[in-house]
Amino acid sequence: MLVAAAVCPSPPLLVPEVATGAAPELDAARAACLDAVGLLAAARPDRLYVVGPAPEGAHGVYPAGSAGSFEGFGVDLSVRLGDDASKDERPDGRPAEDRPLPASLAVAAWLLGRAAWADAPIEGLGVDGAATPDVCAGLGRGLAEAADRVALLVMGDGSACRTVKAPGYLDERAEGFDAAAARALGTADAAALLALDPELAFELKVAGRAPWQVLAGAAEGAGLDGRLLFEDAPYGVGYFVAAWS
Repeated sequence: MLVAAAVCPSPPLLVPEVATGAAPELDAARAACLDAVGLLAAARPDRLYVVGPAPEGAHGVYPAGSAGSFEGFGVDLSVRLGDDASKDERPDGRPAEDRPLPASLAVAAWLLGRAAWADAPIEGLGVDGAATPDVCAGLGRGLAEAADRVALLVMGDGSACRTVKAPGYLDERAEGFDAAAARALGTADAAALLALDPELAFELKVAGRAPWQVLAGAAEGAGLDGRLLFEDAPYGVGYFVAAWS
């Protein structure tokens, strides 16, 4: 059963080493993310699932110990998912997967490392950005049923079309979409998250739609309350941090 969730944005710029000048404009977002992860630990989960968007070929499960790198962003920095960061094997003795973590899960691994997470076993899930709401909700239900006390760390950005300098340029629909997403995330409204339009999300370059809808499926019947800890669009991209408990 889902007992807690944290929602965080997933830009590699959250990692100061990746950001030119450490991007101090993201300090508030970083602090909010660490607060949200701390609230996950306070829920004392039996298992933590880290869920984030993944490009084609990178969908699926990533066991604890899976490695990621920010070399593609010009930085010699590696991370591992889970508290066995110094090991090359999974807790069951099998080697960690060879394929690298997608960027969203690498950012999550960095956050968990900063928070010194050691409160529950971890597993990652890279989600296809084209997955339908029904498929996403089904994935979430499966995660919620995997242990008595499940927590989710859900990574993903809002629209990338908030300004003319945004990656997707300015789209007047973006602000309304992000407002609806922020409202749903801040009130733990699973139905509203599942109602987000996948086609519109694709047009607005919303990376978080599918992971948010995985969260919505996991939260069905859990009776969680939500709080929005951060909301901004510093580069024309919607960034939200929320905590559900």
